[in-house]
Amino acid sequence: MAKRRPQWDAGSVKALRQHLGLTQDELAQRMGTRQQTISEWETGMYAPRGVSERMLGMVAEQAGFAYGEEPGNQEQGT
Repeated sequence: MAKRRPQWDAGSVKALRQHLGLTQDELAQRMGTRQQTISEWETGMYAPRGVSERMLGMVAEQAGFAYGEEPGNQEQGT
């Protein structure tokens, strides 16, 4: 059985963006999406899925950002 990737919630998307030191617009440009989409993820209106979910995972891994852990472990020093 395939291992399920951790799902991105509003807090972890925002924590990743802050960890990277990016604005919503800058993260949107990096991911090829709109600033409004990043805002919707961060407010919990929508959740990233499919390619966007995988891209967030790749960006997080490249940045050394721990995600998919217990809430509160993502935001270190922010």
